[in-house]
Amino acid sequence: MTIFKSIQTVVASAVNEAVTAGDLTLNGPLPNFVVEPPRESGHGDLATNIAMLLTKIAGKPPRAIAEILKPKLEAHSNITAVEIAGPGFINLRLKSEIWQNEFKEILKAGIKYGDSTIGNRLKVNVEYVSANPTGPMHAGHVRGAVIGDTLAHLMAKAGYDVTREYYFNDAGTQVDVLARTTYLRYREALGENIGEIPEGLYPGEYLKDVGVALAQRDAKKWMGKPEEEWLLPVRDFAVQYMMRMIRDDLHLIGIKHDVFTNERELIQNGTLEKAFKILDEKGLIYVGTLPPPKGKEMEDWEATPLTLFRSSQFGDSTDRPLKKRDGNWAYIMPDIAYHYDKIKRGFLLMINVLGTDHGGYLERMRAPVAAFSDGKARLEVVFNNIVKIFKNGEPVKLSKRSGNLITLREMVEQVGAGAVRFFMLTRDPKSPLDFDFAKVVEQTRDNPVFYVQYAHARCCSILRHAAEMFSPAELMPEALAKVDVTAINSPDELLLVKFMANWSRVVEAAALAQEPHRIAFYLMELAAHFHGLWHKGNDNAALRFIIPDDKNLTRVRLVLIKSVQTVLASGLAVMGCTPLEELRNDRPEAA
Repeated sequence: MTIFKSIQTVVASAVNEAVTAGDLTLNGPLPNFVVEPPRESGHGDLATNIAMLLTKIAGKPPRAIAEILKPKLEAHSNITAVEIAGPGFINLRLKSEIWQNEFKEILKAGIKYGDSTIGNRLKVNVEYVSANPTGPMHAGHVRGAVIGDTLAHLMAKAGYDVTREYYFNDAGTQVDVLARTTYLRYREALGENIGEIPEGLYPGEYLKDVGVALAQRDAKKWMGKPEEEWLLPVRDFAVQYMMRMIRDDLHLIGIKHDVFTNERELIQNGTLEKAFKILDEKGLIYVGTLPPPKGKEMEDWEATPLTLFRSSQFGDSTDRPLKKRDGNWAYIMPDIAYHYDKIKRGFLLMINVLGTDHGGYLERMRAPVAAFSDGKARLEVVFNNIVKIFKNGEPVKLSKRSGNLITLREMVEQVGAGAVRFFMLTRDPKSPLDFDFAKVVEQTRDNPVFYVQYAHARCCSILRHAAEMFSPAELMPEALAKVDVTAINSPDELLLVKFMANWSRVVEAAALAQEPHRIAFYLMELAAHFHGLWHKGNDNAALRFIIPDDKNLTRVRLVLIKSVQTVLASGLAVMGCTPLEELRNDRPEAA
């Protein structure tokens, strides 16, 4: 149990004690309240809003309730002071040993420190990347890929049963364009001069490799044949080739999906018909007309009977057509069928990571999800904004090989996989992100990637130097966990361990909010706390972590160092970044 949850239990017991004593009368159950760090450390170690939440059911002002709870909290052995602030916040100060004991918890748990059970093994589907197989992974895909993969790591750490999924459309006109371009490159591979790539086809030189591969497999089998003969087999070949390339590109930054689902398979196995039938059996399908689109003047508008889904019953702004006027499926139907398929697979929480250009997607899809699951399943969407690529402040020239794209592979080759992943999480996903190759690898405190990894590398360096004073066994986590750490009692040291103790709360809050960038923000702040402590040792030899003539004090401070290293490594693991043990100037790998 974390310190926060332990004190939350203490607060709840104080309320129950007040009720038993007749000091409080509650007309309802105890509300959900928080115990959390105050906004300013000078206000105490922890703060709770319990008094304000009890006002309605206790019939008393918050400060009056706080005054009733104050002596009961002061009587607890782990609490040294209770202060009432503002409208009724209760600020608590704890004994130093409560925080000092947290070192043992960190060292005992290792990289699993911060793991939570709040997910209760709920089946969660995180769908991300989901780019159509028409080209390599590029900068526009990378941010959503990293956000989705980090979110999957985060949800798993918070106790959810997570499946990582990639969904792609291989049934639309884009893949027909891919097939036609591949066929052109196939002819080129067999010696034909194809000239300039015609407008409307994909110009990227990466498709030369696909054409060569097709020529190697099929020789001249398709040369001179009409399109109706080669389109489908060439399309299938190109899609499979591109998906292999996409998987390989994603592996460069450590992304591996559990499931790949494609639209063509959903169509061929009858999932669209099954989904439609379920909605129809629920009485949610009818033939009707829709008003003209809002905000548009359409003089030739005619209300045409359409097959509609009663999505407005589930909070949608309008009912949605599921078939076109000619009776074919509307564009929305494959996505509806896809989410029906997810629900049939047992997912009660589905999280899709999409670009901000898919703004209306959530509204359109939440209604069928609610309809299929009778309100038991939930869909969330994490939107991510654009990435602009720079080098030394100047926009990067676009890549000829990739067809006016900066590829994921090019990004990794220039700055390293970890740096790509970390930097993509240094802004709220809804905000645009400037990715400057020079800034991502610069070794200054202004670069968050370097700053966090430098903190971890510094911890490793200190532990390496400590090996001159201690045996390997003495530096093992289980040995350090037995050290008496009461000497770790300065305000700066206690502030650092208090911040580390908050790691589990950050994990839970970030998972519940589906905001993986909070992990990067936490690590940046933890690194700042640690670097600040390190610099004080630079200025004052008595504050250094290794004291050559004081082995006992050194061992105590190594407990702190190993704990910082452990929490940094735990956070970097959630971000999919390898913690670095040393930083070198000869390789632009910053994370």
